[in-house]
Parts: sequence; C-alpha cells; structure tokens
Amino acid sequence: MTKDSAVPVFGTEQVRRARYAVAAVFAVHGAVTGSFATRVPWIQDHASVSAGQLGLALAFPAIGASLAMPLAGRVSHRFGARTALRGLLALWTLALILPALAPNLLALCAALFAFGASAGMSDVAMNALGVEVENRLDKSIMSGLHGMWSVGALIGSAGGTVAAHIGADARLHHTLAALVLTGLGLAACQGVLDLRSEPDEEPPPRFTLPPKSALVIGAVGFCAVFAEGASMDWSAVYLRDVMGSSAGLAAASTTAFALMMAIARIAGDRVVDRFGAVRTVRVGGVLATAGGLLVVMAPGAALALCGFGMLGLGVAVVVPLAFAAAGRSGNNPSRAIAGVATITYTSGLIAPSAIGSLAEATSLLTSFGLVTVLAFGLVLGAGVLRAGDRTVAEGGVTQPAPTRSPAGGRPKA
Repeated sequence: MTKDSAVPVFGTEQVRRARYAVAAVFAVHGAVTGSFATRVPWIQDHASVSAGQLGLALAFPAIGASLAMPLAGRVSHRFGARTALRGLLALWTLALILPALAPNLLALCAALFAFGASAGMSDVAMNALGVEVENRLDKSIMSGLHGMWSVGALIGSAGGTVAAHIGADARLHHTLAALVLTGLGLAACQGVLDLRSEPDEEPPPRFTLPPKSALVIGAVGFCAVFAEGASMDWSAVYLRDVMGSSAGLAAASTTAFALMMAIARIAGDRVVDRFGAVRTVRVGGVLATAGGLLVVMAPGAALALCGFGMLGLGVAVVVPLAFAAAGRSGNNPSRAIAGVATITYTSGLIAPSAIGSLAEATSLLTSFGLVTVLAFGLVLGAGVLRAGDRTVAEGGVTQPAPTRSPAGGRPKA
C-alpha cells in the first residue's frame, strides 16, 4: 500500500480471526504465569532460599518487566507487530524454564528478572494488538481478552497443581509446559494482524518516560491493581485475623474475589459496549467502594466475604479499559501502553508489602480502609478513560476512533 494510505483495509473475516488469535495469545500468556505460580514452593526448596529471600527474589519479575516494557514499541517498529509478538511471546514461554534451574538466590534473582522482562514486553505487544483489533471491530473486546488471560492462568495452575501433587520435578514440568505453550503461542500468532510502521518513521526511543496521558490513565489503573493485589494476598488473612473466621472460609475469600474478577472480565465487553468505558468504570468504582466499606464495617465474616466479592467485580474491567484508553491516547500507542503497564505492574508489586507495613504500624482494618479510599479514586478518575471509548463525536456524528499501528505510525497491511 502507498505511503498516503490512511488506514489498511482488512477484511471482516480476517479481523474476526485476528480477535480469536489474540485471545489465544492472552490465554497462553496467562498459562505461563499459572504454571510458574504453582511451583514456587519447589523452586524455593531447590534454590535453598528462606522466605525472606524468596520475597526479595519475587520482586525481580516486576523490576525486569518495568525496565523492559518500553523496548516493546521499538521491537514492533523494527520487525512489525506480528513478528515482534511471535518472538516476544516465545521468549516469555521459554523463560518459564529458567527459575526452576536456579541453584541459589543470585541465580534465581537473575532468572526471575529475565522472566519478568520477557513477560512485560510480550504483555505490551499483545495489548497493543488487542487495541488494534478492537478499533477495527468497533466493539469492546479488551475485557474479554483479559478474561482469557485469567482462563489461561487457571489452566496453567491446574496443570501445575497436578504436577505438584504427583511430585514431578519442576524442571521437567516447566520444560514440557514451555515447549507446549511455545508451540501454541507461535500458532496463535499466525492469525494476528500484521501491522508495520512507515519505512521513514523514526523508531521510538529505547527508554523514555511515559507520556502524560499514560500517567493519568495509569493512576486509575494503579488504584484498581492496588485493590486487586491487596485483596488477593490479604483477604484470607483479614478474615482469619480480623473477623475470626475458619481457615476454610478465609481461603474462600480469595476464591470469591478471583471468581468475581474472571466473571466480570468475560462479561465486561457487553457492558462497555452499552454504557461506555467511563460510566462502566465509574459504576465499578462505586461497587468496589461499597465492597471495601462492607469489608471494613462488616460485623461478621460472611458479609466481609461478600465485600471482597464486590471489590473483585468493581475493579475487574479497569485495567483492560486502561490499556484500551492508552492505545488511543496519543501518537505512540506502544509507548502509552508500556507506561500504563509499568504503573500497574508497580502497583501490583508494592500493594502486598504496603498493606503489610501499614497493618504492622496500625491495623489490617486501617489497611483496607486505604484500599477503600483507592477504590473511590476510580469514581473520581474514571473520566480520564474517555479515550478508551471507541467512538468520538465530530460535528454531531459519531464515528469510529482513529487507529494507529502499535509502533506509533500509520499501520500497514
């Protein structure tokens, strides 16, 4: 196609196939996370690290992801979106092998750094392509894509649970899982849209600060991910220590939260299509705030459990919509998406430790008071996701929002 062409023409069927292909990529990405998480105890024993050392090592995936994510746009610019995704996803699936091979703390930190770096870059690439497909379909799909990530994580964790139950060596388990997931990922990447930057377009910088638009959108994502991380890691402890519940009911709080998030993400696209990104997040913020208040004020464990479920429902679609908004917020979607991803990864990294530190200084009840305040931040900040709505009004006529390539310039078929 010529340089003067505005937007590449993809057939309707081709775009629909691309939607399913990207969904499969999200599921593969999630399956790697699920496979790893279930074997952390084995990895800890193999590397002979204490609980404190393991906590230090588990910070390195987020550090690696945060440093590497800005590079994803440059890789897409040089190789094209499809080739870039294929390579980055393969790096991520094969990186699953590394942590189980680590014989000590230093090697484990290095392995987890590489593990996180490949995760972050492939995360940016697949979200950028997800936004592109959503633009061409003119309907919300990002929530469902993130729902597929959750499905993949559940499948990966189920396989890991079986492997752990039979006492399988994690080195063998993760090698086999990595090879299978690499094959599935490469097959899925064949169906994504092949978007390329203009030959004369300047490549994005290797490292750069996120654009201002990504910072304000990322702030909303920060609130949601902080509430998510705090609830996932501390809800069971809260019910046990604050509410005096049984161990079984305490464990059910984590399950309830995760289940509500998965259901909301899978069903979220229809809600967004009907009400728009801003209204959906604002209502979700109200629901999450009410859930947080119920957790803090509940007289019994059952009501607190319902509060955690409401928190899960309320924050579930925020991150997918933040990525969608970032992909439409400027001339360089990958840079904006990388900025939002960096902020949300950072939130997920600091939330569990921040809740613990605040609980030690005050109480766990006060910690979830902070979660409630941040949940209310979704209500106040939802307007910055207006860029995530798929249509813009021009002269009283509603038209599809403009599309751009993941690398930042005009896309090419």
